[in-house]
Amino acid sequence: MCGRTSCHLPRDVLTRACAYHDRQGHRRLPEWRDPDKYCPSYNKSPQSSSPVLLSRLHFEKDADSSERVIAPMRWGLVPCWFKEADISKLPFNITNCRSDTIMEKRSFKVPLGKGRRCVVLADGFYEWQRSQVTSQSQPYFIYFPQAKTDKPGGHAADSPECWAKVWDSWRPLTMAGIFDCWEPPEGGELLYSYSIITVDSCRSLTDIHPRMPAILDGEEAISKWLDFGEVPAQEALRLIQPTDNITFHPVSSVVNNARNNTPECLTPLSLVVKKEPKASGSSQMMMQWLATKSPKKEATKSPKKEDKPAVPQWTSQFLQKSPLPTKRGAPGLLERWLKRESEEPAAKRPPCE
Repeated sequence: MCGRTSCHLPRDVLTRACAYHDRQGHRRLPEWRDPDKYCPSYNKSPQSSSPVLLSRLHFEKDADSSERVIAPMRWGLVPCWFKEADISKLPFNITNCRSDTIMEKRSFKVPLGKGRRCVVLADGFYEWQRSQVTSQSQPYFIYFPQAKTDKPGGHAADSPECWAKVWDSWRPLTMAGIFDCWEPPEGGELLYSYSIITVDSCRSLTDIHPRMPAILDGEEAISKWLDFGEVPAQEALRLIQPTDNITFHPVSSVVNNARNNTPECLTPLSLVVKKEPKASGSSQMMMQWLATKSPKKEATKSPKKEDKPAVPQWTSQFLQKSPLPTKRGAPGLLERWLKRESEEPAAKRPPCE
């Protein structure tokens, strides 16, 4: 499952990040189609527009199928055979496409047969880990591991401000997709839209979500997926596999609202400045009681804290295992105290004012 992504890189930076070699071995940059339709965002949701990499042959009949273009497309595939004039009347959601049923459903089988394969570009995607105890979920930002850069004037990602500067040489996440071209029944501008192919999650992501996007890792995989003129569909589909070459970190719940479009959406939770809520009078009394009345615990030797690394390790160490439900009937600290107070002889209790 993939229902939220980030793609905030400026257009020229994203173009350089998608440099490739054509069939003759020449290094090239993809050209843009409708570049003004690209809207960078830290929080992209279905029905928004995202940059998609595809073969130039889809737009120019005499082009080499190994040449590439970048085109903004609508997230949520609208099949070419849809006859209604209002796409909001589409009776089903085609945001994602399961790899195991891609050849069974008409919405995907038809465009796949036409070679309409694309690569969806993103900084990374978001996924939510559900808690087995509470109704709350913890969001995670998932992306390619990034190579450490030692450029002059480089900054360690140890603060929100420095974190934003690391993205100068970010490796975009490249997800396999299927696109289609829909023409309004009464005529008008063609609508290009896409769906992200999903697979079973890799081992490191299974505790967050059972599904993940099909990620194309490396230039060879991207070339084979896009070059529909030389690589048939059955051969290209062999590339659709889970990959373990990903990393992730927890992020703030600010990403839960798709209207929020700020760097905080993908900033590691440990770097987000949290505002301490002001405690109410009753809360202050309770905290004071806990500090003075609670039973003393046996002193335990606390492990020596290791020096904090210069760069946070944004990996599965942040993965939160859902806690097991507590046993019902087990009295908590406050319950035990209240019971003790109620059983204490009245003579020993302080008089009420």
